[in-house]
Amino acid sequence: MFWSASPAAATPGPHRRASLDDATEKATNAAGWVEENWATWLTSALQIALIIVIAVILRHVIRRTITKLIERMNRTATAAQGTALGGFLVNAERRRQRSEAIGSVLRSVASFVILGTAALTVLSVLKINLAPLLASAGVAGVAIGFGARNLVTDFLSGVFMILEDQYGVGDEIDAGVATGTVVEVGLRVTKLRGPNGAIWYIRNGEVKRIGNLSQGWSTATVDVMIAPDQDLDRARDVIKAVGEEMSGAEPWNEQLWEPVEVLGLSEVHLDSVTISVSAKTMPGKALGIERELRWRIKKALDAEGITLAPRPTAAALADEPPAPDPSAAVAAPSALASPTSPQSLATAPIPAPNLSK
Repeated sequence: MFWSASPAAATPGPHRRASLDDATEKATNAAGWVEENWATWLTSALQIALIIVIAVILRHVIRRTITKLIERMNRTATAAQGTALGGFLVNAERRRQRSEAIGSVLRSVASFVILGTAALTVLSVLKINLAPLLASAGVAGVAIGFGARNLVTDFLSGVFMILEDQYGVGDEIDAGVATGTVVEVGLRVTKLRGPNGAIWYIRNGEVKRIGNLSQGWSTATVDVMIAPDQDLDRARDVIKAVGEEMSGAEPWNEQLWEPVEVLGLSEVHLDSVTISVSAKTMPGKALGIERELRWRIKKALDAEGITLAPRPTAAALADEPPAPDPSAAVAAPSALASPTSPQSLATAPIPAPNLSK
């Protein structure tokens, strides 16, 4: 049995014919629009791809160049560290951290500038109006700047601190809020180790003054207290001999930059006199030289029979009896002390005893 379509179904109606014509017209228009704009699209896509490729390659080259420059600086510092002069003037670890921090800042700035410029160029290729975008970014930047002004202040202070080489790892500094040895230098925070071992984290923007005790040279000062009845000229000659001997001994001959100098008497008391001794030393070595100098001076004075003055201790001062109060012997004022006062006139005299009985 065969089926056949009805004549009504085989012949399309007017509505079907109209929709088919509309679809054909839309397809034709779309094809024409694509044909007219495909060249522009292809050109824009190629431009965007070229911009991205150039930005990536340029960023890679600049970052690699900065890294190579920092590595060369570190190699120069390491090579100088092995020389005699480099041991005095160059701190390899300090210079390494300083160069790494500067390199990090330069790499971040280069990436921001290159990628930001590439992004704006891509938007301009896409025919996007950049004026509203830049205005919005400016307003957002101002708002973020007000909200994060402390962070920006810390960062800028850290950048200038590193560029100016105000201090570095291993330096002993006085930052006002804390004093200690620099353990780590960052763009936002500086880490110090205090005398008691505590770690202090100091924001770079909060530091108003910096006293670097490790730059240039340091001064070692020793006060020698001897008994007042000792021969001062002989004591001075002994101290001078100790300084000359120490200046020629290892490793003190490298740490002492000038001969040990006897400055003279700084204090004179009834039970002691103080002789001041000073020496210019390598930065950061003053404390160790002071200890060694005291050790040698004590042994030399003992060998020559020169007696040191005893320093009064807290226990000895506590055992001393307190001084008497001078006002304790003064009687309190009395109105009867004056014979013409009303109180004295109102009192009855005491009769004299009768000695005849």
